Amino acid sequence: MIDLNADLGEGFGRWTLTDDEALLSVVTSANVACGFHAGDPSVMRRVCDLAAERGVRIGAQVSYRDLAGFGRRAMDVPPDELAAEVAYQIGALRVFAQAAGAEVTYVKPHGALYNRTVHDDAQARAVVAGVRLAGGALPVLGLPGSRLLAAAEEAGLHPVREAFADRAYTAEGTLVPRREPGAVVEDADTVVRRAVGFAVDGGVEAIDGTRVAVAARSLCVHGDTPGAARIAARVRAALAEAGVTVGAFA
Repeated sequence: MIDLNADLGEGFGRWTLTDDEALLSVVTSANVACGFHAGDPSVMRRVCDLAAERGVRIGAQVSYRDLAGFGRRAMDVPPDELAAEVAYQIGALRVFAQAAGAEVTYVKPHGALYNRTVHDDAQARAVVAGVRLAGGALPVLGLPGSRLLAAAEEAGLHPVREAFADRAYTAEGTLVPRREPGAVVEDADTVVRRAVGFAVDGGVEAIDGTRVAVAARSLCVHGDTPGAARIAARVRAALAEAGVTVGAFA
């Protein structure tokens, strides 16, 4: 069994990036932007309502406070401040999830914060501290082998390993930075093939051609990729054809 997640609610005011309604017909977990890199109260409420209607698990996608940079710019935030901002974002989303008759069931960092917590122990611990401050022992979604998942486990939270069907990997099992060529896998056939490979074979070919073992419980298809909903539907169909059950981890 594997979970299929996507980043949703990545709009703000009149600006819309993700096809939330279409993706919520395919995925089992929704990483909902909480206002720091994208999203606003109206967007958060609408996505939570749709997710609850369709039985999709709601996750808080927390970020550095970087609306202009879509949360993808490196920032140095003091750990205490970061913990408070993570808790703030979870709390904001929780209001709308509960109003929809659901709950926030996990937490996943976004963009620069996600990548920073792969190696930075202080930032990873700050994210976990924020999760605990928000209340509830929420699972934390992150890259296998990351400091984030280690910190979550040490704090008594459930670490959930994640793989990316549409992102290139280094030989060390980390994501190729977006500024480098080939970092984003755009060919739909390749994305589908990689998704099945993660679920069935537990690995992927790195950008240098070597094979990397990736044991994942959840599989991400980015919501801001062109044609994301169509690609996600193909991924889910291919997983079913390969005998893989798609189901939420939370």
